[in-house]
Amino acid sequence: MSIYGDSFGSALKRGYLGLPSALRVILLLNVAIFVLQAIVVAFGGGALVSGLFNVFGFIPEWQIALLQPWRLVTYMFLHGSVLHVAFNMLWLWWMGRPVEQQLGPRNFLVIYFGSGIGGALINLVLSPFFAANVTIGASGAVFGMMVAFAMLFPRIPIMLLFLPPIEARFLVAGLIAIDLLFISSADNVARIVHLGGAFWGYILVKLYWQGYNYDLWFELFRQRFKKKKVPGKSGPVSSGARNPRMKKVADAEIVEEYSQDDLDRILDKISKSGYEALSAEEKRLLFELSKKN
Repeated sequence: MSIYGDSFGSALKRGYLGLPSALRVILLLNVAIFVLQAIVVAFGGGALVSGLFNVFGFIPEWQIALLQPWRLVTYMFLHGSVLHVAFNMLWLWWMGRPVEQQLGPRNFLVIYFGSGIGGALINLVLSPFFAANVTIGASGAVFGMMVAFAMLFPRIPIMLLFLPPIEARFLVAGLIAIDLLFISSADNVARIVHLGGAFWGYILVKLYWQGYNYDLWFELFRQRFKKKKVPGKSGPVSSGARNPRMKKVADAEIVEEYSQDDLDRILDKISKSGYEALSAEEKRLLFELSKKN
């Protein structure tokens, strides 16, 4: 069938499945949760949804933040209106895709959730100076992702309605400036979270450029908590008969040969002395192993 004969649903499905894996899951969760909220409200459950906001939304008070830390994550998946979720997801759709394609899903997730959590924490620190309301929405995380996009692709033109093309760096800087200008306005917009998310997006990308590869954090966590295999049981195949149709690749052989002892040694070194204590060769090997695993 020609793509011109596709239905809107088929085209939407094809576009969604073509997105990078981490972005696809985040978009699905946000939209699905909002649809469930809307269904509950439509059947007279508005009070229930408000109660969920009070349980899972972020409240910038120290005692609540310490005793209920899940709010730092759950508040990002709740939205108050169609426009709220639509604008957040559209910005994420447009700018998150190239960021994940450039950095990979793990680095993307660290920047996204790091910006969202960091924005909430900055809101918490500054709460004595501003009104402390329940905060919901992915805006802090999205602002962090927008800053990451502007840093990675600063000169890419962005087309907005009724405006000429604007380079990404100027557009994102303009959005941040608007939040700064209206930071004290009583418009029920969590501008501190926006600015905090943008700040942490900048910091996390700068750290990535300086060599902090967040892929390795995931690998360290996975290796520390995965179940040790019992000798003699199923595990990596030892060197033996090789498939005659398989081509020999030197680099792949090296990674496979040292994928157990070397990885454990490097991870032990990280846990004792930190990532910066690794040599350039150890960092390279760990990065390659993390991609394979």
